[in-house]
Amino acid sequence: MERDDIYEYSLDTHHSEEEGKVLRKKIWKVTAILTAITVVEVMLGAFIKQHDSIWPLVKYSFIAMTLVKAGYIVLSFMHLGDEKKALKYVILVPYIIFIVYLIFILLTESNYVRSVWESHAI
Repeated sequence: MERDDIYEYSLDTHHSEEEGKVLRKKIWKVTAILTAITVVEVMLGAFIKQHDSIWPLVKYSFIAMTLVKAGYIVLSFMHLGDEKKALKYVILVPYIIFIVYLIFILLTESNYVRSVWESHAI
């Protein structure tokens, strides 16, 4: 008797070898893009120190690259990239607005905390 509670999904693929090559190419492309962005982040963090004058620009670039990676992961791994444009906007725009708002709060509050610390350090 065959068990019906165990189902091997890998045996149920219905695509040709050409479609498989396209899928593997897409996976390698996603991996390469995410790796490249991560390497840029690590290199910036390794070579530019916090006391350098360019550090505020580096902080903002970290935020931007992290958001790009997050969006790309959502579009690729959650298959949102295959949906219609309107559905993408309905899902992504509220999150983008919320993330921008959180970043605004974070930066505003951190500047306030720094100003308070500097005023008490005198």
